[in-house]
Amino acid sequence: MEALAKLNNCPTSPRKMRLVVDLIRGERVEKALSILKFTNKEAAIRVEKLLLSAIKNWEAKNEGSRPEENQLFVKTIMVGGGRQLKRLRPAPQGRGYRIRKRSNHVTLVVDSKNVETKTN
Repeated sequence: MEALAKLNNCPTSPRKMRLVVDLIRGERVEKALSILKFTNKEAAIRVEKLLLSAIKNWEAKNEGSRPEENQLFVKTIMVGGGRQLKRLRPAPQGRGYRIRKRSNHVTLVVDSKNVETKTN
């Protein structure tokens, strides 16, 4: 059984967020949390909160089950570009340079490795 968590309009550029997300893709949840805790980037704090939310969503779907017993892992995690805030910065000779303040959307799916086998 898998659980989903989303983070929309996070005010970090998608490129910076992907650096953190690539560290935990496919990892077990306990290891991913420790990686994020000791990663020295601002995006790691946001992804850690998102991962904790996904774990809680999984617990809500599977009442009576513990994540440690079911070997929960990060199944998929995707970063997409969000909206851009466009600002102007003064430039020489009356011009203006455009500043694009980027944001992103992160989608995180956790799943358990203990899958019941089907009998035919």
